[in-house]
Amino acid sequence: MRGRAAVAAAAPVAAALALHAAPALTARDPLRRLWPRLAGRGAPDGVALTFDDGPDPEGTPAVLAALAELGWTATFFLLGSQTRRFPDVARALAAAGHEIAVHGDVHRSHLFRTPGDVVADVQRAVDTIGEVTGVRPRFFRPPYGVVTSGTLDAVRRTGLQQVLWTAWGKDWQRGATPERVVRKLGRTLGPGGTLLLHDSDCTSAAGSWRATAASLPLLAEELDRRGLAVRPLGEHLPAAA
Repeated sequence: MRGRAAVAAAAPVAAALALHAAPALTARDPLRRLWPRLAGRGAPDGVALTFDDGPDPEGTPAVLAALAELGWTATFFLLGSQTRRFPDVARALAAAGHEIAVHGDVHRSHLFRTPGDVVADVQRAVDTIGEVTGVRPRFFRPPYGVVTSGTLDAVRRTGLQQVLWTAWGKDWQRGATPERVVRKLGRTLGPGGTLLLHDSDCTSAAGSWRATAASLPLLAEELDRRGLAVRPLGEHLPAAA
């Protein structure tokens, strides 16, 4: 009897945990494709170029310089904590005409946080980034691309549009090279996709931003071969319903 009672008592907790964690399955590439808007599927004549984890006093300026050389405009998913540390870098992004988006306040998976904590984190990031840059962000991407019930509540409360990605260069890895970054992007790169790179090494291998910045001219060659334009998410995706 005691065993049955324990199981009965644990059932609601297990159900609540499952409800909280179930949306995290969308972080897996095959499942993410079932939700084109979430994955960042947009206009088929180009791709959206996005960067996570900034602003960074070294990586962001290097990426900005490479983008300026190519004449590209991208979307930057900023962390609130990094924005408070390096407000001038965040303002430089906005001043250069790049799109400002939200990556949360601290880079911690929502899977291991309570829904209330996630809501507070996202709201603080929105407030910080908006105050520093003077921009009201439209888009949000959770750390690690992990979506939970708390994530869904946070985007509902803040009015943000959640976007993950269709291709990533894994430029955060130790030993990443420009060639390897572009090769990994190319595995799932296609018309209408959203590309993920990082302009900061705050959660990555030290100095990984160097491979990111150096990969951009090589990426330009690949996209030219495929006849794909580069644009920020705001131009790439239709307005949220």
